[in-house]
Amino acid sequence: MKVVALVSGGKDSCYAMMKCIQYGHQIVAVANLMPADDSVDELDSYMYQTVGHQIVVSYAECMGVPLFRRRIQGSTRHQKLSYRMTLGDEVEDMFFLLNEVKRQIPSVTGVSSGAIASDYQRLRVESVCSRLGLVSLAYLWKQDQSLLLQEMITNGIVAITVKVAAMGLDPSKHLGKEMASLQPYLHKLKELYGINVCGEGGEYETLTLDCPLFVNARIMLDEFQVILHSSDSIAPVGVLHPLAFHLENKAQSCSLGSSDKTHEMYHEKKGFVCEVQGDHPQGCDAACQDDALVNNLVELAEHKLHISRTQKGDTFSICSRLQDSCTTSPGLQEDLEAILKKIESLLVENGFGWENVLYIHLYIADMNEFATANDTYVRYITQEKCPFGVPSRSTIELPLLQVGLGSAYMEVFVANDHTKRVLHVQSISCWAPSCIGPYSQATLHKEILHMAGQLGLNPPTMTLCQGGAIDELEKALENSEAVAKCFNCSVSTSAIAFVIYCSTKIPSTERFKIQDKQDAFLKQTRVFNLDKGTNSEAFDPIFLYVLVPDLPKGALVEVKPILFVADDIEEPTGDVKEQSCSSTPGYWGFQHAEWHDSCFQKCVVPGKLCTVILSVNSEPAATICHDHLVGNKNKGDNQNSLTEWQMDRVLRFCIYLLDKIITESGFSWDDTMYLRFYFPISLQVPANALSLMFTNAFDELAAMGRIIKTGKEPIFNLVPVLGAGRSSASMDDIITCELLARKS
Repeated sequence: MKVVALVSGGKDSCYAMMKCIQYGHQIVAVANLMPADDSVDELDSYMYQTVGHQIVVSYAECMGVPLFRRRIQGSTRHQKLSYRMTLGDEVEDMFFLLNEVKRQIPSVTGVSSGAIASDYQRLRVESVCSRLGLVSLAYLWKQDQSLLLQEMITNGIVAITVKVAAMGLDPSKHLGKEMASLQPYLHKLKELYGINVCGEGGEYETLTLDCPLFVNARIMLDEFQVILHSSDSIAPVGVLHPLAFHLENKAQSCSLGSSDKTHEMYHEKKGFVCEVQGDHPQGCDAACQDDALVNNLVELAEHKLHISRTQKGDTFSICSRLQDSCTTSPGLQEDLEAILKKIESLLVENGFGWENVLYIHLYIADMNEFATANDTYVRYITQEKCPFGVPSRSTIELPLLQVGLGSAYMEVFVANDHTKRVLHVQSISCWAPSCIGPYSQATLHKEILHMAGQLGLNPPTMTLCQGGAIDELEKALENSEAVAKCFNCSVSTSAIAFVIYCSTKIPSTERFKIQDKQDAFLKQTRVFNLDKGTNSEAFDPIFLYVLVPDLPKGALVEVKPILFVADDIEEPTGDVKEQSCSSTPGYWGFQHAEWHDSCFQKCVVPGKLCTVILSVNSEPAATICHDHLVGNKNKGDNQNSLTEWQMDRVLRFCIYLLDKIITESGFSWDDTMYLRFYFPISLQVPANALSLMFTNAFDELAAMGRIIKTGKEPIFNLVPVLGAGRSSASMDDIITCELLARKS
């Protein structure tokens, strides 16, 4: 894409441009924000570096691209971490600046910035980009600063210090020094005082005098003055004020990764500088959502929408899907609009809004309509409606039409408070895949980290790995680990459960390797973390593999981890492994048997949470129904399918065993946050018939005095799949249950 680069003059913004070119983008312009008064070196700004701004004007000539500049008129008015448009804020100056760049160069689609660790700066750049319909590129984000500094020096960034403000840095000694000569000393200060070697904590600022992007000339600083801002004996603060400089021409060199057309376009503008003045003109902001479009929906009859909801008071799931739609539906957009509107109304009825939603499972009937689904989704769920952070999301194609559930199906996970912590990085970077839009990488709420489904994407290019399912899985796990690190945890030690969606495009011969690769990755990562001194006891996570028709971007696998992140870091992170369920009384004719333990996996954090995956394939199903089949041969002789009576028997066994598991783990049905039943469409049992069987069984369980609330809506969700199981090699369960319970 064609990119305008935000430049401060520092090493980071220059190296970010170099990374853009490395990943195939074109730098067609640079943009800079400077003080209103030329004589001022530094502003009291949370956003912008301005020391050395007097020299940045020469970047246009050095690089041979236009430079757009704007004098900063605003100040820091919106000080919360997540930015919302605020008149008079200094961030609005960036908006006006980039809006003018976009007006003059309409082909610009990306914005490069040098953010490394500052969420404050990154979120503001992303906010402006979102409003302008531009993509934020932050290739230095979350990179190791020691390695990054070495890369900059090795790759030809010649930068000097123009501000120092840290223990061990003396303005009289260290201002004007090149980074290459200061690098060893900075590492020494890191060991002594813990400074950031790239200056991300404000320890120092730099000015780039030369780099490979300066194809026409390098900057020669002839004279400067050291200005002391603070003579503090421990950490004095000083800046370098340029007095005189000149450009030293270079021989004709290679391009900045731009096409010949781009060079021709700006050849006559070599050294061109445009100062952007005035306020933002009316109508230049990103197009507002058409509320009339949202409100004027194609509404389906109320009886066609099926709702389910768990009964836990503080954290619960709401599911909305169509019913009785046979194998046709009006279309994805109409179905999804009806579902979104229904869920929105249910949230409002209960005193909530989209800001209370932690996680969304979006199921669609055809992944080729992903763009339509996304466009519809973002009209309802916006960053403006979610001031505490947008929900995390997983999008999967399921065989919905085959079981009469329409073209869309959605489950939302809701909390009754605003204590969630959301990680939402929209910038494309080398860190992990970006989430451009109102869905986030992960949401932490009450010690449970709900991570968005991760694909095997290469973060800098946002393209899938080319090595097949195993390579995609490894990259998806690496991306999951990068996200987990932002919450000071690891998927190798903190994960309690993994759901791995497998596309039917994976050859059957490759499926068995998926589980081996996952196990190997988790083991290697655990060892790596131990070698680095991270000594936390690991959970024994449980696994569910789900076979689906397709995944976003045509991916072969998608990984969805759930992690436990203890508030008290000294709390033991051990888990209770699978235990025999032998003490709870039997009912419906079921009594404990040793083979029951082979039907489930569970991971328990005592007194906090319990997650269970229960699998019933043909072998235990035959045992469950055996006694009755002996005396009732006429009820089902077809070994490839189950009669309605047999299916009812299997479902009741699942509920019986789930009841035993959660009870003997110290939990109750009232602690259930979500409960999903996956069923293969090969059963040829209508979803509504299955729903009725489960509903009747739960009603009977409640009547027996088991502690369970049942209302007008079912407490479970039915999820149609092509297959599911605890092994990637044999996703052949008749029914699979996934349950998460947490103590309040």
